[in-house]
Amino acid sequence: MANGIIERAAKLTPAPFARKIKGLSDRAIAWIFITPTIIILLAVNIFPLIWTIWLSFTNFKANRPNADVKWIGLRNYERILTDSDIWLTMQATAHFLIWTLVLQVLIGFALAWLINQKFKGNDLWTTIIVLPMMLSPAVVGNFWTFLYQPQIGLFNYVFAFLTQSDPTSFSMIGDVALAPWSIVIVDTWMWTPFVMLICLAGLRSIPDYIYEAAECDRASKWRQFWTITVPMVLPFLMLAVLFRGIENFKMFDLVVQLTGGGPGSTTELTSINLKREAFEKWRTGYSSAYAIILFVTVFGLASIYVKALNKVKER
Repeated sequence: MANGIIERAAKLTPAPFARKIKGLSDRAIAWIFITPTIIILLAVNIFPLIWTIWLSFTNFKANRPNADVKWIGLRNYERILTDSDIWLTMQATAHFLIWTLVLQVLIGFALAWLINQKFKGNDLWTTIIVLPMMLSPAVVGNFWTFLYQPQIGLFNYVFAFLTQSDPTSFSMIGDVALAPWSIVIVDTWMWTPFVMLICLAGLRSIPDYIYEAAECDRASKWRQFWTITVPMVLPFLMLAVLFRGIENFKMFDLVVQLTGGGPGSTTELTSINLKREAFEKWRTGYSSAYAIILFVTVFGLASIYVKALNKVKER
C-alpha cells in the first residue's frame, strides 16, 4: 500500500524528484515529514527550558536587560527553599489541590454512578451537568464573583439564611478563613463534570456478565460495588486525579478572577506568586529558579503517580 502511494505521488512530481522518492525507504520518508515538527517542538519547548535553567543560576532582571548579569550558583534556590512566604503559598496550593481533588472525585463518581443507571431523561441531565466545564474560566470567575458579592451576592444571602446572620456583614471572598474555600467551591463546581465523564466511561466499560455472575453467586449489591465496580473503575479515577492534579497545581486564571490571591495572601497559589515575582518584582533569575523547582516537583510527583497507576492497571 505504501509503495502504491509513493508511485501515485511520484506521477504528480517532477521526474528527478520522483526518482529520489522511489529510492527512499518508508522510514526515510516518515523522517522527512516528522523532522520539521520535531525541530519546531524543540525550538518551542526545549530551548525555553534550557534558557530558564541558565537564568535560574544568575541575578538577571528582565526590566534591566543591559545590566551586568552575574553567575550566582545555587543562591536563588537556597533563598526560595528558605523563604517562609514561599512555603505559605505552597500550603495554600496544597489546601486547594487536596480538597478540590477529594470533592471532585467523590461527587464526580457519585454523579457518574447515578447517570449510569439509565433513568428517564438521562441524556438531558448529563448535558446539564456537563455545562460548567464548557465555560471559560474568566466567565466562571466573573459569574461567581458576582454571586460572592457581600451586598447583592446570592451566595451570601443563602449563607445568612442558613446561619441566621446579617448578609451584608458576611463576605465569602473577603474572609480570611473562608476565602480558600471559595475557590475550592468554584473549581469543584466547574470541573466535577470532567471527573464524572471519566468515571462514567469506566463504569460503562464493565461487562454486564460480571454482575450477572456475581448475582448467580448471590453477592449483594454492596458486595458487587466494592469487589467489582470500585476495582474496575479505580484506574479511571486515578487518571482523573492525575489530570486534575496537574491542572490545579498550575491554577491561575480562575483564582485571579475570584480573589486575586487575597485577602492578604490566603489564596495566593504558587502560580500567582510566581507571576508576581517574575512580572511585578522583575526578579527574573529568582523566578526562573522558582519555576524549575515547581516543574521538578510536579514532574517527580506525576512520575511516581503514573507508576502507581500502571501497577493498578496490571492487576
